[in-house]
Amino acid sequence: MRYQLVATMAAGLESVTTKELKALGIQTRTENGKVYFEGDDKTIALTNVWLRSADRIKIVVGQFKALTFDALFEGVKALPWDHYLPLDAAFPVEGRAVRSQLHSEPDVQAITKKAIVEKMSAVYHRTTRLPETGATYPLEVSILKDIATLT
Repeated sequence: MRYQLVATMAAGLESVTTKELKALGIQTRTENGKVYFEGDDKTIALTNVWLRSADRIKIVVGQFKALTFDALFEGVKALPWDHYLPLDAAFPVEGRAVRSQLHSEPDVQAITKKAIVEKMSAVYHRTTRLPETGATYPLEVSILKDIATLT
């Protein structure tokens, strides 16, 4: 399976991370202090081992314009969460909003969590709460200039 990936790093190290990725034969795109690239499971393992300047390698689940909380909810709900999360997954959501119409980070986190729960409940045919007793999958919603990115 091919993934859209993002490497996060300390400010100012974008060019170093880009050089490290290019040395591994990976095409990159730098945007907003993050380095984006594509790859499969092998690429994820390779970059986790060989990138010295990156803090994290994250899978980009989706990206969309979110001007309202309704648009955020529908955009998050439309993403294929069942491809990434099992039924019993525990998934704490961390949120950030910078230069966006949606600036209440606690509300962004709560709406994102609610949309994922609703999607997972529909996919797994659950009418009760999801168990969240399994492995933890930390999720992040980042809204920059009204563009929501979920990793």
